[in-house]
Amino acid sequence: MIDPWIYAALTATAVLTGFVDAIAGGGGLIMMPALLFAGVPPINALATNKLQSMFGTATACANYARKGLVDWRHHKGTIALVFAGASGGVIAVQAIDPGALKLIIPLLLVAVALYVIASPRMTDDDAHQRISARGYGPIAALIGAYDGFFGPGTGSFFTATLVGLRGAGLTRATALTKLLNLTSNVASVLFFALGGKMLWLLGLSMAAGAMIGGYLGSHTAIRFGARIIRPLLVTLSLGLTARLLWSYFAA
Repeated sequence: MIDPWIYAALTATAVLTGFVDAIAGGGGLIMMPALLFAGVPPINALATNKLQSMFGTATACANYARKGLVDWRHHKGTIALVFAGASGGVIAVQAIDPGALKLIIPLLLVAVALYVIASPRMTDDDAHQRISARGYGPIAALIGAYDGFFGPGTGSFFTATLVGLRGAGLTRATALTKLLNLTSNVASVLFFALGGKMLWLLGLSMAAGAMIGGYLGSHTAIRFGARIIRPLLVTLSLGLTARLLWSYFAA
């Protein structure tokens, strides 16, 4: 039984995570520890976090789309692959202990942070595409699978690869990240729900906060662009890395 004050506290936390997610991803760094601290079992925490995140991401994605930064029709193939990858990830996490990822993921996030810091490509200017949309599909599917299996840092992975491999400007990459992240969230919610892992009342309560945060965060990113996205992306990548390494070695 979850106390009423926990609903209020987690909904307020969801405002912050929605704001952060809309700009740089990584809101799970805040929300997952909060859910676990509140006494939610890990698998239910993963499922319920996806539900609230789906609503926040949808709000941010709609905001970016209204500004002309998202055109899902040009990314239908990638969307399908992300959905398939996330579905497989959710099915796997309900059958496999995800503990092994606790060391691998921090290493990947360090690489993301170093890329963001060092790369002159992390601007709002579109650059030369290193791979085609078709070539990016399998990479997006792998990120989607990771999101379904574990999750934190997914937005950072999408954004960094869209900039580095697809040549997208940082704000446009962030907008497309929301579309792909929404896809993986929808798949995750569907399969977690089918598995009976969802805490619906808590998740929908948190979703209200996530929508407010997503709206405010996407407006902030559109207004300030790479000036705010780049430092927040670095901070979230390094913060998540520290958090996961601490969890791994403290276990």
